[in-house]
Amino acid sequence: MRNDPEGVLIEVEGGEVDAFIAALRSRCPPLARIDSLLESTLPLAHDRDFTITSTRAGAASGAAIPADTALCDACLEELFDPGNRRFLHPFIACCHCGPRYSMTRSLPYDRAATSMRDFPMCGQCAAEYADPADCRFHAEPIACHDCGPSLSSGLADLARHLQAGEIVAIKGIGGYQLACDALNNTAVEALRARKQRDGKPFAVMVLNTASASRLANLTPADAELLGSRERPVVVLDATAENKGDGAELSHAVSGGLATLGVMLPYTALHYLLFHKLLGQPAGTDWLAQENDVALVMTSANISGDPLIIDNHDAEQQLQGIADHVAHHDREIAGRVDDSVLRALPGQAVLIRRARGYTPHALPLARDLAPCLALGAHLKSTITMTRGERAYLSPHLGDLDTPATVEFLADSV
Repeated sequence: MRNDPEGVLIEVEGGEVDAFIAALRSRCPPLARIDSLLESTLPLAHDRDFTITSTRAGAASGAAIPADTALCDACLEELFDPGNRRFLHPFIACCHCGPRYSMTRSLPYDRAATSMRDFPMCGQCAAEYADPADCRFHAEPIACHDCGPSLSSGLADLARHLQAGEIVAIKGIGGYQLACDALNNTAVEALRARKQRDGKPFAVMVLNTASASRLANLTPADAELLGSRERPVVVLDATAENKGDGAELSHAVSGGLATLGVMLPYTALHYLLFHKLLGQPAGTDWLAQENDVALVMTSANISGDPLIIDNHDAEQQLQGIADHVAHHDREIAGRVDDSVLRALPGQAVLIRRARGYTPHALPLARDLAPCLALGAHLKSTITMTRGERAYLSPHLGDLDTPATVEFLADSV
């Protein structure tokens, strides 16, 4: 088995090859997706061992970059298990979750082609990576306290800044985010003024759907979208208290709109921040309990420019906006913002396609010649076709500044 420019190549021997192929189609791992499956007969190799061989390089003709995915339940359990060696590790991930697109530099998708190449695995991580029975078998984001990326600020310091009504810039998986206490009107108004955001609403992050129900009227479809592995911002119908009348949330969050953009944590760093803000409760029961912590979580950028992804740029460009900037030392290879969706009867409508949904391909009705399509001046994206699939870039923004035009070129 190996990655190659066409996707994943698997060689199988034995008397139950047909059963294996059927199981491959019906019992894929959580993040696996089979767009096409081609079969051919090879001479017997009489190889009884399972191995993953070195990637075969070349121009990608069928392989694709996976999308970033929210932290899975198994990793979340490990994150808050004092007996686990990844206890409170901000960059915990496995085969079933974590960054993908945002850390990938080239195809095929292998650790050597990602920004995790800069972090050689320790002995324990290397053993897990090589063990077919381990959930981190060939998990490219694999890391631990000893060999993974690190934060420039402690979580306790970040929590103190937020509780003091300050604005914090935090480097995430696809770019920096600006955060402040969504219940602190002075803090939210300061963020709006410093970011020159005018009347555009902010998104709010809460810990779970129980807490989201305090702010908005949740339908089952809303709750499903909020908790999905893509973890988008979901546009919800705000409760009467939270339409900007000065009740729970700051009126400056959405300026009196009847809707509210809400999302749940999708990285270990987010969960660890809520853990600190809630007084570091023990165990994991607190993860599902209703609480009144809500954070404005918005893109860290100068108005009109793309999301900031570089540590130096963050220090320079966020002066006067953020009171404190928290970095990590993993490069962001693919800039990607939060996706925005709205649940309507019978369907979920994408308002902004980004993290979690890109670069998943959209099926086309027929095979097309390779084509590059450039979006409009406003709310721009690009699309590239390959065969019967169309690949959409993340949301790029309005092409009003040189930085956004450069982002478009980089995305191509």
